[in-house]
Parts: sequence; structure tokens; C-alpha cells
Amino acid sequence: MKPRPLTPRLPTPRLLMVGIAAALLAACGGKDPAAAPGADGQAGAEEKVLNVYNYSDYIAEDTIPNFEQQTGIRVTYDVYDSDEIVETKLLAGSSGYDIVVPTLNFFGRQIQAGVFKELDKSKIPNLANLDPKVMERIAAQDPGNKYGVPYMVGTTGIGYNVDKVTAAFGSADIASSWDLVFKPENIAKLKDCGVTLLDTPSDMIPIALHYLGQDPHSNDPATIQKAADLIRSIRPYVQNFHSSQYVSSLANGSTCLVVGWSGDIIQARDRAEEAGNGVNVAYSIPKEGTAQWFDMLAIPADAKHPQNAYAFINYLLEPQVAANNTNYIQYANPVAAATPLVDEEIRTDPTIYPPEDVAAKMFTYAINTPETDKLYTRLWTEIKTGR
Repeated sequence: MKPRPLTPRLPTPRLLMVGIAAALLAACGGKDPAAAPGADGQAGAEEKVLNVYNYSDYIAEDTIPNFEQQTGIRVTYDVYDSDEIVETKLLAGSSGYDIVVPTLNFFGRQIQAGVFKELDKSKIPNLANLDPKVMERIAAQDPGNKYGVPYMVGTTGIGYNVDKVTAAFGSADIASSWDLVFKPENIAKLKDCGVTLLDTPSDMIPIALHYLGQDPHSNDPATIQKAADLIRSIRPYVQNFHSSQYVSSLANGSTCLVVGWSGDIIQARDRAEEAGNGVNVAYSIPKEGTAQWFDMLAIPADAKHPQNAYAFINYLLEPQVAANNTNYIQYANPVAAATPLVDEEIRTDPTIYPPEDVAAKMFTYAINTPETDKLYTRLWTEIKTGR
């Protein structure tokens, strides 16, 4: 879920080196992990190409180059910043991608639409490294864990400029509650320093419902309207709706309050620290509870390079690779064996790896019916346009 500031497609360097390495491997009689049987059962049936569609800023810088060097598979890595974008491509068909990374609730209904290939788990031996508790939660929307593999785990919460919130309220304690966002008298105090909400009704409406004490999974129009009315009440104080730009704007101080994704906000905090610009960013999981989400690795049913996709998924589940990704993007990963390899300051950060008492107040997003989706979209358009 977890969109981030858009970055250019990752380059695929060292192709000559990769080619030489592959040739040497073949000459030595070694096994090339990319030469798995293709759909027709013939070894080497697939060209050494993999097309990945993922959120931006959501993988360590050396993960893809290392995979390319190890396998000889050339990766094309495109990015997006909302689940709605990738869903549109998947439902239209012929997306051209071999791996996509939808969030669990979108993934669940995409399974129902038949857009994914059922996994051949024998080709992903590193599935054994995954946390059984995570797999059990995911199985509620992917029975038997047949179609997807969890990539990262995160939460949606409050990102804020500590100094500006303190100046407005006398301390930053208020950032521990959704009251800072959803009470007009509070958010109004931060209007002039910049407020951004995620441009995703599938995040914002359930969170508003949860804050109101309503079922965040509700499909009842009257209940959903209550959430829309709450968000509409704070609309005059919202400067921007976006699902990626807030990383930069928080880091440079042009935004002081965000409802966003955990890892993005922590990235903004670190960017500000690295820049030495005096901007002090923090992330809060509100005490009332919030959404916890899972981003899934899945193979479209019409993928042209499924064997290469299996190789990449299996690679991402290697403990050191998973730990390297977490260390870079600062989202928790579900590979249990990777946790000891994660930097101590990250694995002990309760906003990244929440303790049990905090996790107990979290909810996952539901699979919405088409009618609910249409209602979400209509209400969100009305909120944003002020109509």
C-alpha cells in the first residue's frame, strides 16, 4: 500500500557481465536458476526477461542488480503509486507484467476476478521462511495462500512535523490520536503549514469509520456516508490529496501533517535527517488503532515469464535479501528468519514492528463489493472537489 514518490525505471546495468557469467556457468555445467521449465515443460523456454510492476521506492537499490547478476534475467521495473492504477491494468488484461504487488484487499477481489495464476509452490522453496501468523491472516482473503506471497507489511497513520505541531499545540502529544486529523478545530491549526491526505478512499474511508466506532468493513451506504461526512468536515484544511509526493514535502518542511503509509513517513524522517535541514519528522500509530496492510507478490494469469517470476519471488524471500529490503525502505517484512538480520534500530522501532498490544487494535481492509467501490469513488470525488 504503499505508494511512494515516483522514481524512474531502474536501470539494468552489467548485462555484459551477466552474459559472461551465464556463459561461464553453462560451460562449467552448473545450473542456471533462470532455466526452470517453461509453461510447455521445456527447460529454457522463457527468454531471460522479467517485467515487474511495483510501488516506487519499495525495494533496496542493489536487490535487482544482484538478482540480475545471479540469474542472468534482465528486469524491467515499472512503478505506480496507488492500487487503483494497477487494478485497472490487471482487469483490462494483457498488462505485460510478470509480477505485480497489490495490497491484500485489492488482491482478494482480483483473485475473484481470475486475474492471477495459481502458484506452483514447489518453485518457491523459500515460502518456508514466511511467518505462519502472517500467512494465516492473509488466508482470510487468499484461502490456502494459493495466489500470492506477502512482500511487506505496514500501517497507515500520522506523519507530522514535530516542531510545527508543538508550536500549534504546546506539545506533540496530540499526534498520538486521530483527533489531530479528524477534529476540525485541531487540523485547522495546521492548515497554513500544509496538510496532505492519501488520495485513496480505500484507505481513508475505513480509517474514518474506525475512528467513529463503526465497522471499517461496512458496505452499508448510510454508515459509509458518516465517514464521508467526517472527512468532508476537515476538507477546508487539506492542502493536497496525494499518495506519494508527501515523502518529499514532509522531508523538506513544506508539509506538516500527513495521513500516510508508515515506511514512507519514516523515509521522509530519514531524508530530513540526512539533509540536515532542521526538519524533524515523526510517525504515529494512533492510539485508537489503525489499518495494517499486506502488499502481495502475485503473477498475472497472462504473464509471459512465469518461471522468471517464481525465481524472483523466491529470491525476495531469502532472509538476507528481505532484511536488506527492509533496511532500505523501512517496512517490516514477513520473512521470520530475516528479523534478526534487520538493523536493530528498525526491528526495535514500534512504529515499524508494532508490539502486540498495538497490533491488537489494528484492522485489515475488506474486499469491497463493486457497489461499495462505486460509492467510495463518488463520495471521494465529491469530497475532493467540495461538491
